[in-house]
Amino acid sequence: MPYRRTFLDPLITTNPITVQILGLCSALAVTSSLLPALIMSAAVIAVLAFSNVTVSLMRTVIPRNIRLILQMTLIASAVIVVDEILKAFAPDVSRTLSVFVGLIITNCIVLSRVEAFAMQNDVRSSFLDGIGNGLGYSLILIPVASVREIFGSGTLLGYPLLPLVSEGGWYTPNELFLLSPSAFFIIGLLIWWIRARHSEQVEQPGYTLHSQEDQEVA
Repeated sequence: MPYRRTFLDPLITTNPITVQILGLCSALAVTSSLLPALIMSAAVIAVLAFSNVTVSLMRTVIPRNIRLILQMTLIASAVIVVDEILKAFAPDVSRTLSVFVGLIITNCIVLSRVEAFAMQNDVRSSFLDGIGNGLGYSLILIPVASVREIFGSGTLLGYPLLPLVSEGGWYTPNELFLLSPSAFFIIGLLIWWIRARHSEQVEQPGYTLHSQEDQEVA
């Protein structure tokens, strides 16, 4: 597979959230404001890149019968390092993300790329695949978080963007945008918009109608 496609396809064509429908739990949980979403995106990119490269380097010596255990151990190690870095340099954000950084260990995106791609491909391809899928994940989290923070709080990255009524302005924050279901609906609208523009992403029916003869036999 060409390196260019390996890197670019996960951004839109095979996006882990809008096409593969993976990683939705964190997308719903950490997008109430933009800063946690940015930090979570960076964390996922780092874990994906490290895990893919490490597994690709070891793919020829990893016993098949215990490969998932080893993969999870490598992913967990990367997550622990990321979590400790956040605690040291961004303690407030670390407290905000709390358990969600730890849950990167069970993020379906990370394990799926390690198992389906890194175990089968060279280091360079695996690195590009990890970065591409991490960026594809980020491309969904960032707009969702931006919309939720702007309309839910009237701010962006904590800075006032819409003049609030409480401060003499005209905007009353819609607190529904701060609830997780709002992220679900925004992601749904994004999926609809992207698939409307990229018709090849629309799934074909998973079944076909039986012919009249088959129905009679049944």
